Amino acid sequence: MTLGVECYAGYRGEETPRRFSLDERKVEVVEVVGRWQEPGQRYFKVRGDDGAIYVLRQDVISGQWNLTSVEIKAGKKY
Repeated sequence: MTLGVECYAGYRGEETPRRFSLDERKVEVVEVVGRWQEPGQRYFKVRGDDGAIYVLRQDVISGQWNLTSVEIKAGKKY
C-alpha cells in the first residue's frame, strides 16, 4: 500500500496532516483527534472524511510517513 500525506505547517513549523492517499483513494482529515511524540517519531490520530480513525506516524529524521492503524465504523464499506 502506498501512503502519501499532505501537511500544513503552522507558525511553529510543525507539520499537521490535512489529507492523505492510500494507493488511489484520497482521504481528507476532518479532525486531529490526538497527537504525541516518541523518540524520533511523531504520531497523529485523525478522523477521515470517510468516518474512519487513522493513526499516522512520521519518522522525524527521514520525514517518511506510515499508517499504523485504522478503526472503521461498523457498517461502513471501504
